[in-house]
Amino acid sequence: MKVLIACEYSGRVRDAFTKLGHDAMSCDILETESPGNHYKGDVRDVLGGGWDMMVAHPPCTYISNAGAKHLYKGGQGVLNLERFKYGLEAVDLFNLLWKADIPKICIENPVPSTVYYEHGLQRYHQTIQPYEYGHPFQKKTCLWLKELPFLIPTNITSERQCSRVAGNWFNKGGKDRQKNRAMTFQGIADAMAMQWGAEC
Repeated sequence: MKVLIACEYSGRVRDAFTKLGHDAMSCDILETESPGNHYKGDVRDVLGGGWDMMVAHPPCTYISNAGAKHLYKGGQGVLNLERFKYGLEAVDLFNLLWKADIPKICIENPVPSTVYYEHGLQRYHQTIQPYEYGHPFQKKTCLWLKELPFLIPTNITSERQCSRVAGNWFNKGGKDRQKNRAMTFQGIADAMAMQWGAEC
């Protein structure tokens, strides 16, 4: 099966599919952090590659509910037009991926700000947590699914540390903090490959 992992620099989901014998390629504007089949560039360049499946992780900075407080200036209800514009551009990319001519699609993102539902953002189908896949953390993640079943938990842990707890790896400072927080947990990547790879 040919699998495109869009907007992924870590290689985790790509490598999980590759290990199971699939022809998987990651794509991102950044270099891959794991040696493997990777296209550095705009995902639009490779959408027409005859893929059987796509797992996409489009940028979420401007549409995430976590950043919704920045949509309004000074808490006075005045819309931050520049940030809103970036959010609409993110929605456009999301919908481009969602409408791609690929039979099976998953888009993964944090919970979005509801304001973008009024501007064309699709509603998600499933939410998952790292603690359902062997990682003792809480970090609610949404999945938009086209012709794919819900992801089934593989290893539910009793420890469920909040991602906001000071001192855990989510909150390490530095220039790579946002990149580190955006990486797919290995247990989730493995579950996607095991469960959805068997669909074709």
